[in-house]
Amino acid sequence: MDPRVREHADVLVEHCCDVTADDNVLIHAPPAAEDLVVALYERLGERGARPALHWSSGRAGRAYARAMDPDEYRTADHTLAEMEETDVVFMIGGSQNTAETSDVAPEMSAARGRAHEPIFKERLAKQWVITQHPTAGNAQKAEMSTEAYNEFVYRAVNKDWDAQREHQAQMVEILDPASEVRIVSGETTDISMSIDGMDAANDDGEMNMPGGEVFTVPVPESVAGEVRFDKPLLRSGREIEDAFLRFEDGEVVEHSAEKNEDLLTSILDTDEGARRLGELGIGMNRDIDRFTYNMLFDEKMGDTVHMAVGDAIDECVPDDAEKNESAQHVDMIVDTSEDSRIEIDGEVIQRNGTFRFEDGFDA
Repeated sequence: MDPRVREHADVLVEHCCDVTADDNVLIHAPPAAEDLVVALYERLGERGARPALHWSSGRAGRAYARAMDPDEYRTADHTLAEMEETDVVFMIGGSQNTAETSDVAPEMSAARGRAHEPIFKERLAKQWVITQHPTAGNAQKAEMSTEAYNEFVYRAVNKDWDAQREHQAQMVEILDPASEVRIVSGETTDISMSIDGMDAANDDGEMNMPGGEVFTVPVPESVAGEVRFDKPLLRSGREIEDAFLRFEDGEVVEHSAEKNEDLLTSILDTDEGARRLGELGIGMNRDIDRFTYNMLFDEKMGDTVHMAVGDAIDECVPDDAEKNESAQHVDMIVDTSEDSRIEIDGEVIQRNGTFRFEDGFDA
């Protein structure tokens, strides 16, 4: 076994989740990630935890979705019960075919999101982490050789997370006490929002591995302006390209996409909360230096900002603040490497991808 796989498992068990002998552990993984599952089982056995394994299958999921009536999609009570008895969840990605579900109707994806919401909410109350095992399918989608993609994944995952946390803490110090954020990029994005009273969080890889972002939550009714997401979004095996959203009073009032606009529409039509923003994130992991059609990595990429329509992140919303709720949480990316700036309370804190606390910043 590649020693980097065991190092990845160490990061998951020691850095991401504090697994003990009393924990019921649930692992979701595709067969292509068997090496990482084996390494995880070794680490869980050393700690005396009790693991359960669910192999995932894109082909099976596609077959079910194409056969199922969306109006009959219901929450799987036995899956919810299992999640209620679970203490730690590891969700491992890795595709043989990233387009496996591309011919599933958008309304089925929306119906699944609504039905899965109680399970999703229950999982958020646990220790959990999402990660990626490098596979040939993901390498192909990223237009990389298998070897180069392996290097890319492990460079982003197996790193000094204490140093990454300290680097990102500089952005948290700016964002946490702030009231207003404005993002301008080219002639197609000029969007502002209030984050007054919301908390900023430092993602150093505890729930997403790799980590590498600082994020917060907008006040739901405050978002105004237009944003064009110039990086594609891979959703349900289909690419949404050049997505455009226009906000008034916090709600999407106009949208379009150059490719698969119907899929974007289905996301926004899932429920009322899907037309509002639930996250503003700033990518800060410089070891993620290219776009790979994998949001787990792409949203952390340096010189990017991402916004998610749908459910707001609980840890950023104080108990006395309004929280946007939705069955969706869909991230989309703006490239801020050129002709772009981020303003916090009227002050430019990033220009063309360089933060004010980094060398080369041009105020």
